[in-house]
Parts: sequence; C-alpha cells; structure tokens
Amino acid sequence: MTQEASRPALRSQRLNQITHAPHERLDKAVKANAPFETLASYTRFLTAQYLFQQELKALYTDPQLIQIVPDLADRCRAEQAKADLIDLQTSIPEPVNGAVQNPPVAEAFGWLFVSEGSKLGAAFLIKRAAALDLSDSFGARHLGEPAGGRADGWKRFIRILDDLPLSPEQEQQINKGALDAFQRFNELLEHAYAASAEQATA
Repeated sequence: MTQEASRPALRSQRLNQITHAPHERLDKAVKANAPFETLASYTRFLTAQYLFQQELKALYTDPQLIQIVPDLADRCRAEQAKADLIDLQTSIPEPVNGAVQNPPVAEAFGWLFVSEGSKLGAAFLIKRAAALDLSDSFGARHLGEPAGGRADGWKRFIRILDDLPLSPEQEQQINKGALDAFQRFNELLEHAYAASAEQATA
C-alpha cells in the first residue's frame, strides 16, 4: 500500500490519526488521577477542565471563527465549568502561564477539534460523575449534553472543518493546534493535581 493510499481522505480522520498517541497518554493521565473516586479528586479534574475551557474562550468568541462556525460561541463550556466550581464551593483558579494566544485560524481549528471532540467522551464521564451525586444541573454541567445532542453537534463541526480550504502550510498549523491542545490539557491536569497535593501538605 502506498503512502498516498494509506493517508486518510478527510482532514478530521487525519487529525484523529495524528492525535491518537497523545489522546491515549491523556486518557492514562486522567485515569491515574482517579477523578471519579472522590469528590476532592473530581474537583481537581474540574479545575483543569475550567482552566482549559477558559483559555479557549477567546477562540470560541472570536468573530472571524464565528463567521465560519456560526454557533461557536454557544459551544464554549467555560461558564458551565465555572458554575460547577461554584456548585462545589471551590475557588475559581488563577490563569496558568502558557495559554494559547491569537493563533492563526487553521491552528485555532486544531484546538477546537480537540475541545469539541472531548464532548463525545464526556457522555461516559457524566455517568461516572453521577456516582458522586453530580449531574448536568449540579457540579458536572460542563459534561452535559449540548443542545441538539453530542453526535449532531460534532458532525456539524466536522463537516465545516473538513470543508475548510487550507494551504499545505495551514494543514501543518491545524495539526500543530490539535497536538498542542492535548499537551496543554496534560499540563493543566498536572497543575491542578499538583496544587491539590501542595494544599494537602501545607
């Protein structure tokens, strides 16, 4: 089989392929912290989720990106994650240095690809959260099903992403955005749990 023949036909499929390894690493990191075993551990996981979504809020509300994805602002989960922290009487964390800043449009779509894709996995996470008496109306709002359903929202986003006319340079940018997004969430996860450990030993 030639390299051309083995290359995914759709951009979204290619992104799934190149992010498979970092996705696996992130899954292992999340499981290692056992976020659904105790409310305290879940709160640290929620903190990482809030930090990540808060950093991406600038992308979700960017007028240029909204021209391409009209419902983009409605897809942002930063406010839901903030409400979850308030539900659990947890202080809103300060920003962490290293957030993505004004990326090119193609790179921004790489970040959004990862954020939007995580909503599919959230369908399983919210079931785990139920064991901690959390739901899409208390403490786990950011894991709730988006308006219109998870699958439909994802398919609409992917159709737009796959149809974007991108240059070879922009294809590299979208790859970079997706890979950087997984790396960044890993960093924020480590930060949230390290901060928890420091508080416990203080």
